[in-house]
Amino acid sequence: MRRAQIAMTTNPIPVLAAIIRRDGHLLLCKRPRHKRHGELWEFPGGKLLAGEDLARAAKRELHEELGVDVVGVGRLLFERHDPGSRFLIQFVEVTISGTPQLLEHEQLAWVPPAKLLNYELAPSDHAFATALLKQSIDQR
Repeated sequence: MRRAQIAMTTNPIPVLAAIIRRDGHLLLCKRPRHKRHGELWEFPGGKLLAGEDLARAAKRELHEELGVDVVGVGRLLFERHDPGSRFLIQFVEVTISGTPQLLEHEQLAWVPPAKLLNYELAPSDHAFATALLKQSIDQR
């Protein structure tokens, strides 16, 4: 393994990806054009600050990005290293109150799980959506 690849996996930067459900749909957000993976769709969230756990990060990030309050943080559903970076994306169940607003993203969409792959997703979000769909098919 090359030195750069080792550094990416040995010093990961944890990133929260909130899996927010409402009426059987999941919340997707379109990333701003000027950011990494700009104009791709993602599950909302962001980097954890030093000493921050997933629950605190969810409260802070979702308030900043969407103007909502977090009322519950559930289990870790999936995690994956974002290709070409040190980011370790952690997909976590999150319950919110309030209506999401476009404070940082370009668009929001409530999407049925079966239609997630119809959106141009960021790489790690695509991997999560694929795993989620495979799991739902396997449970039938």
